[in-house]
Amino acid sequence: MDFLDRKEDMERLRTALLRDRKQFVVIYGRRRIGKSTMVKKVLNFERGDIYFMADRTSEASQRQLFSTVAALSVEGFDLATYPDWRSLLINLNNRLQHRITVCLDEFPYLVKSCPSLPSVLQNFLETVDRKFDLIICGSSQQLMQGLVLKKDEPLYGRADEIFRMKPISPAYTMQAMNCTAEEAVAEYSIWGGVPRYWELRNNFSSMEAAIESLLLNPGGTLYEEPARLLHDEMRDTVQASTLMSFIGTGANKLSEIAARAERPASDLAKPLANLRELGFINRHVPFGVDEKKNKKSIYFISDPLLRFHYHYVLPYRSILELGRGRTVLDVFLGQQSDYVAQCWEEICRNYVSGNVIEGIIYNKASRWWGDIMDDDGNAVPVELDVVAESMDKRHLLIGECKWTGREDALTMKKRLDMIVRHLPFRKRFQKVHLCLFLKKMPTNASCIKVFQPEEVMREV
Repeated sequence: MDFLDRKEDMERLRTALLRDRKQFVVIYGRRRIGKSTMVKKVLNFERGDIYFMADRTSEASQRQLFSTVAALSVEGFDLATYPDWRSLLINLNNRLQHRITVCLDEFPYLVKSCPSLPSVLQNFLETVDRKFDLIICGSSQQLMQGLVLKKDEPLYGRADEIFRMKPISPAYTMQAMNCTAEEAVAEYSIWGGVPRYWELRNNFSSMEAAIESLLLNPGGTLYEEPARLLHDEMRDTVQASTLMSFIGTGANKLSEIAARAERPASDLAKPLANLRELGFINRHVPFGVDEKKNKKSIYFISDPLLRFHYHYVLPYRSILELGRGRTVLDVFLGQQSDYVAQCWEEICRNYVSGNVIEGIIYNKASRWWGDIMDDDGNAVPVELDVVAESMDKRHLLIGECKWTGREDALTMKKRLDMIVRHLPFRKRFQKVHLCLFLKKMPTNASCIKVFQPEEVMREV
């Protein structure tokens, strides 16, 4: 599969390595996101650049393994025994005849075997006239962030560039899977924007076959992936997984999560914030409500693979361990439309956010839920999938998302018209623009603006 949607990051990294001053670059992001691939595409191995992938062995073993790799660029470098990392780095620097780049991948493994390594690097960066650029990479987002962003850490403020690599945009799913826009939405709802997941999916003739083999088979490559992701990031993986399981099975309010956990809601603020920071869950508040208002917030699993795992793998694990993955797959297929709809809504909100639609620039799009008073004075609970205000505050976009068969646009428009008349947050001077985000073109489509996957997925 082609290396997709990293052109900006690659160009930024190349530009940094061309600067006159030797660079110290930090790259982090969840496992399988494409960090190592990007770095190896930028490195020039013919010039003698060194790429070292750390493992979980001892400190002495790591130094010996690095020496072996470095000997491919510096002849005889592995013939000496280095008592510590500082002597190794100084000797490497002294032996170099020209500028190269050295990458230490999975840096957290090195720190685990040698906790003093960040201090060693700090001293080396500040006191040695380096002949090489240094890149450190890591999949443990919290550890990597801590090493370079916490003020009391030795490497704080030393990095020339910091890359936090995130999942790839849904827009690239069509190219990665060689599929239609509609199929891409369904695929993205399972695999998200993680390149390695796309590669594994492409080994199968259909999405169903890939799900059954990779996700619902106890021996499948991605069956234990959520546990590995949490292990990379959390000391207390049991608590994190428990909270994710509650959210994945329908406990979306903080009070509901706390009730299932049988703990005070205040105890869950920090672990939920950690999961949000890692990109595993989202916290939504209604449009127009201050994001600090926790009482109005609801939580969802944002990462597609994790969402699938906690909705269809963990609850059915006993059945899956008996080898009955097809049974659980049938459960999923029976609910697939509703399942994909949640991902489709998020894709549509991202499409609107910061975009220019019919000449109007919109701010961040959100959901909205609450009660409105109907024409008879009765309180009616309402949910809106997409709400966005224009940058100049003069326009309001209201949208509804559906991932079903053919809808009737006129019926949907009448419902939105009724809601708009009673919205508590609408300003009198604002012009409202109604739209639909639909899987299929509806009947009576001429009465309202309709967005379909073909348009949304190419620009999201």
